[in-house]
Parts: sequence; C-alpha cells; structure tokens
Amino acid sequence: MNIGSQIAWDDTVLPFQLDRSDTRGRVARLDGVLQRILGQHAYPPAIEALVAEAALLTALIGQTIKLRWKLSLQIRGDGPTRLIVTDYFAPREDGTPARLRAYASYDGDALDGEGDAFAQLGAGHFAITIDQGEGMVPYQGITPISGRSLADCARTYFAQSEQLPTRFSVRFGKARAPGEDAAWRGGGMMIQQMPQGAPEAQHGGSGEGGLLLPDDILDGAEAENWYRVNVLLDTVEEMELIGPHVHPTELLVRLFHEEGPRVFDAQPVAFGCTCSPAKVRDSLSIYPAEAIAEMTTRDGIVTADCQFCGAHYEFDPATLGADGTPPSSVEPDGSDPARTPGPTGPSGGP
Repeated sequence: MNIGSQIAWDDTVLPFQLDRSDTRGRVARLDGVLQRILGQHAYPPAIEALVAEAALLTALIGQTIKLRWKLSLQIRGDGPTRLIVTDYFAPREDGTPARLRAYASYDGDALDGEGDAFAQLGAGHFAITIDQGEGMVPYQGITPISGRSLADCARTYFAQSEQLPTRFSVRFGKARAPGEDAAWRGGGMMIQQMPQGAPEAQHGGSGEGGLLLPDDILDGAEAENWYRVNVLLDTVEEMELIGPHVHPTELLVRLFHEEGPRVFDAQPVAFGCTCSPAKVRDSLSIYPAEAIAEMTTRDGIVTADCQFCGAHYEFDPATLGADGTPPSSVEPDGSDPARTPGPTGPSGGP
C-alpha cells in the first residue's frame, strides 16, 4: 500500500451494509485525531485507554447524526476515573469533516496504575446525548455502566434504550513508522442488525441486573443472521482494525464477502474544539463580584483552561460576572485584547 492510499483512510468513518443479513455498520480509523486528543495530555495509561476507546465509540456512533447536530458520550463513575466526555460535531455541510474531542477527569492519587482500566470507573452511568441545535430539546439516553469495557456499555445502551442489536470491536495503541516518533492509532467496527419489525424482549434481560443484550431482542431468521455476522467479526485481527496496511474496504471483503457488503461515502473526521473566550465570558456572567474575586489570581487576572484542547484564556476580573463592565475594546471572538491565547501544553491533572 502506498502512502497516498494510507492517508486516504486516516481519520475516517466508512459506513457499510451487509445485504444478505440486513446488517449495517461502520469502520473507523482514528490516527491524527487520536494523537491530538491524547498527545496534549499526560494521562496515565489506564486513562489513555479509556479515552481512546471512548473516542472510537463516539466516532462510530456519531457518524449517523444529521448535519450540524452534536452527539456527546458521557461516562460518569464513582471510582478513581470520575468522568469521560466526548463530543462529535457533525459536519456543517456535506463534504466537510466532522469534529471530535474528548477528555477525562480522574483522581490521580486513587488511581491504580496496575489495575484494569475499566474497573476503575466503578459504578455509574453511560449516557448518550444528541443535541439538534438551537430551539430543540436535546435527547438523552442513560444506562448503567456494565460489562467489561466501554464497548460493552455501548452494546447494552443500544439494546436497552434503542432495542437495536449492536456490537463494537475496537483496538488502539501506539505505533512507530520508520523515522517517525511513536503516535496513537486506533480502529474499530460497529455492526447493527436492522429490525424487520418492532423488537421486543420476551423474557427480560440476560445482562447484569436484568439489562437487555442483543440476543434478548432477536429470534428466528434475524437471530441466525446476527449470530452468523458476529462469528465472522470474531475473526478480525487487531492490526486489521488499526491499520494502516489493510484498507477498510479490504477488511470488509475479507470478513463479510458472503454477506454482500456495500460501502457508502466515507466521512472524514478532524480534531475540533468549540471553546472560545466569548463562551468563557458568557459562562462566568452569572457569578457575582464576590465569586469573581475568589477566582482572581495573585496577578490580578481570571484564567480559564479548556480541558478538551488545552487553550488558555486570561481576563480582567472587572469585565466579568453579573456586575462586571465589559472592556471598551473587545476582539471579535469576545476576548480581552491583552489575553494570552493558545494551548497550555501537556496537562495530566484531573
């Protein structure tokens, strides 16, 4: 494979359909995006693994939303890993990249560096929120954290909340090309059985605490099709998912050539953050002068750092809050002319 074809599949999500089994799915490759998300932090390995998995799941799920919508994934636990948040911003128009960002909050003192990453979430919830834009009420579905991975949580979410049999297979890690530094790469596949009618569990859920799993909402020919496609997916190898030497189209033919695979237009994905000085200023507008004073540093400024992209903002406290007076000169983005923009560099704290 030449370098051109490799780059063509970097940071993309490829939708596909298997006609014989009435199964739809996506193949995702995150390379530069995953490196940008993880490279700007000094996360411990357990946190890196969870953020990488969450980012891949979000890319796979988010590809289905409409233009200008936003899909967010939030995992909140009571363990050392307190919170993982990802956002997928659908393209503003056809042919443009979707944008993806992610971050984690954790208790570094309580984190077990040798322990299982997923187990350190503890008990909590897995939520997906779809924001259709201004004037619309966001949709949110929530299920308990369950299984042995975030992929298991997503599988349970779709069975429990959407009654859609779904499975995810994701892999990620650091790879080093000749003459280059090690960089993050990740890949994954999502499959969903398209229902012929309204699915309904007949005997309750077989998952943890009675939660539904895909097998609970399938029977007859649909169950046979689902079983067959899952057996084929079981044969996928780690490097086939991660790439770059196997094209997603080649992978689909290798796995599902007897299922009649069809592919659709690939969706490019880029790292993207929506933070801005104007949004920071707006978020602080509800605070009284006393609260703004408590936020003010010894240098006489109020600072804010974006957890997603590392951007650093500085403001004159007299211009902030409910009692503040906006500066006489404000940049078009809402920032003070004297603020210090740009990323803060690696930040590994919670």
